[in-house]
Formats: sequence, C-alpha cells, structure tokens
Amino acid sequence: MKAVMPEVPPDIRQLRLRTGSDRWDEMWEGVLHMPPMPSRAHQDLEGEMELWLRTFWARPRGNKVYHQINVASPGGWPDDYRIPDLVLLTPKCFGIDRDEYFEGAPGVVVEIRSPGDEAVEKMPFYARLGVPEVWFIDRDTKAPELYVLAKGDYERQSPDDDGWLRSAAMGIQFRAETSGKLTMQITSDPNTRRLLSMD
Repeated sequence: MKAVMPEVPPDIRQLRLRTGSDRWDEMWEGVLHMPPMPSRAHQDLEGEMELWLRTFWARPRGNKVYHQINVASPGGWPDDYRIPDLVLLTPKCFGIDRDEYFEGAPGVVVEIRSPGDEAVEKMPFYARLGVPEVWFIDRDTKAPELYVLAKGDYERQSPDDDGWLRSAAMGIQFRAETSGKLTMQITSDPNTRRLLSMD
C-alpha cells in the first residue's frame, strides 16, 4: 500500500528513528520516501552478491563495493538522495566519497527488486547523475536485468545465447539459473564463477 502525507507527523519520524526503520529512508527532491525494511531473502541475496564482489572484483582489482549507502546528486545532500542495495566503484569514482554519502555517480548501482518497491522509479535519478550501468536482480527469481546509459537514457541489454548478461564497464557477467539462483563471474576468469546459494 502506498500512502502520501503532506507532512510526516513528528511521532512517526521519532518511532522510525527509535526502531532503526529510518535507515532505508530516502529523500526524493525534498520528499521523504519510507520503504519497509528489506526481507530476509532480499538481505541474503544482497549479502552474497556483496561477498562475491568483494572477494573476486573489488579487493583483487583495486575497486570498491558498498551496500546501503546514500547516493546524492551534486549539491543535493541531504535533500535529494537514493539508497541502492549495492554500489560499485572503480578508482576513477573514488572522489565522490563523502563518507556519509556519495556525491555523484558510482560506476554501477544494483537494485534488488522486491514486490511493490520503487526501484524502477529511481532510474531517472540515476540517469541524471550519469550512472553508467544499473543492474536489477529479482529477489525471488534471481532474474537479472542490465541497463546501460546512452544519450541520457537507459537501454536494456540482451543476454547472450547462454543467458549471460555482461557488464562491459565492470568486466562482470551474471545470469539466473533454472534452479532459481544467480551465477556471477569475472568475464575473463572462469575460476571466479560462483553459484550464489542464498541458503
């Protein structure tokens, strides 16, 4: 159920602050969005993806990956930001780090899509920032989608004959398996191929 309030009552804000529910709150051009806490299945998938990325892509190659970090428009903090599930940064993006938030475009944002969320509605914001790629992973089916920024808008990429989607920017490929799980691999290194179990 979606609700819109002209003004959020202070007692609701205080309750969210006390319970920790506000950690996923986002500001969309001054409008507060209060999504529910992600489910266990959502968090499990996010955690396994982050572990794989840290192990095979970030540490060995001098890159960085973060989860649940504020991504703000230039000069927009704290009135205009979103919180992707994961962000990937190559060294050329390290300068956007402001500790509490990133100011500008990371190399990739990853959104795990759960029923009723606003992940797709964030795409115009990411396009304005100039985020080169957006990955969506369905929480339940693990089906991935890869979008590449071209001329200010995102174009959905098609998988190859083996079902792989390839991130040219990050050198990573991924696909959903018939088992309902996700496989990830460094494109040039089959030794990094792992089936994320989420069990």
